[in-house]
Amino acid sequence: MKYDIIVIGSGPGGYIAAVRASQLGKKVAIIEKYSTLGGTCLNVGCIPSKALLDSSHHYYDAVYHFEEHGISVSKPSFDFSKMIERKANVVETTTGGIKYLMDKNKIDVFEGLGSFEDATHVKITKNDGSSEVIEGTNIIIATGSKPASLPFIKLDKERIITSTEALKLSEVPKNLIVIGGGVIGLELGSVYARLGADVKVIEYAPKITPTMDGEISKELQKVLKKQGMDFFVSHGVKSVERNGNEITVKATNKKGEEVTFTGDYCLVSVGRKPYTEGLGLEKVGVKVNEKGQIEINNHLQTNISNIYAIGDVVKGAMLAHKAEEEGVVVAEFIAGEKPHIDYNLIPGIVYTWPEVGAVGKTEEELIASKIDYKAGKFSMRALGRSRASGDVDGFVKVLADKKTDEILGVHMVGARVADLIMEAAVAMEFRASAEDLARICHGHPTYSEAVKEAAKAAWDGKPLNS
Repeated sequence: MKYDIIVIGSGPGGYIAAVRASQLGKKVAIIEKYSTLGGTCLNVGCIPSKALLDSSHHYYDAVYHFEEHGISVSKPSFDFSKMIERKANVVETTTGGIKYLMDKNKIDVFEGLGSFEDATHVKITKNDGSSEVIEGTNIIIATGSKPASLPFIKLDKERIITSTEALKLSEVPKNLIVIGGGVIGLELGSVYARLGADVKVIEYAPKITPTMDGEISKELQKVLKKQGMDFFVSHGVKSVERNGNEITVKATNKKGEEVTFTGDYCLVSVGRKPYTEGLGLEKVGVKVNEKGQIEINNHLQTNISNIYAIGDVVKGAMLAHKAEEEGVVVAEFIAGEKPHIDYNLIPGIVYTWPEVGAVGKTEEELIASKIDYKAGKFSMRALGRSRASGDVDGFVKVLADKKTDEILGVHMVGARVADLIMEAAVAMEFRASAEDLARICHGHPTYSEAVKEAAKAAWDGKPLNS
């Protein structure tokens, strides 16, 4: 069978690339080695983690916040198995939706491991050992990533676990040690902290969310600490050992002193690494760098011109929405269009509560680049909407060019900022100034007013409500 485009991998990047290519009139096949479509994001990543975050958030609100709203209930309890069951149902519905999209767009789906025979032929090895070969004029690699670890850690996937196992535990840990204070560690740490686990987060860098703006990291750590999570930054983990149901983690702090942590579970969340095993890249000579990433040009082409790569297997942030955009770009490029993607405007989001949203440059990046900038900041506590809902933690910060007033970066901590950050991304796509954003009439009372106020603070230093 011959296709215009073969996509290997059905995660957000792969299935979106397939859909867009089909919309543009291409004959498309997609290959997925697992029995369900959707990749890491839909099966063991973004979607199930948000389901558990929402369930645990409802419980936490019932325990700690209902009373202040005048709602009296008997002491709330939770059925963890039902939470896990609900999460599984959300995943099943969502992955089923991807199957519907494949059918609707007349995309042929092949289940099995895809590997290159040559630059235009892909062998599909099925679970029963049988195989078939299909031909594609163009091939898109979208095989994603898998959890990374440290070389001395033995992941038993029972007590020493990755995010995959953390999403399907049979019990809430009593004492959860989280190695890594990035997005995954904080989100899953939040889930279990809300449900009563004692959570300790160990981070090698001097701050959590190391790639984010420093003020954001500081505010988020303060709020999560208030919620009961403990943080140990500038700590380098040296060993992780299991003895029965007890896990012992030894780390060295910045003074060089050894610190010991004990718990019944240890979540290793030190990032993810590109997943290219079994693809047979060496057969066709596709270049891979020292980080295991497939090398690409500005059109996401590999060194073999008809083979493309997108998402977590290439350079850049490992984000589902980044993969989706790259999938669209490749499909349109192959179809002869002239798409573009601005990597500076891909938002970063943390789905704790309060949430974190960021787009553009951090203050640290602007300082390192010696760019003259001005900053405007507005506290969520000063908003009527925040006081009404009781979500008063956090702030919005707008960074703008000192001379031109163009917005260079926006960073937020607060209620619903995972959605709110897109206001900033849209403004920056059109190269808006802080004054532009400040002069747009925002609904009242809304959380979005914090963006207007922070923009005004950056523009003329005079927010109206603080």
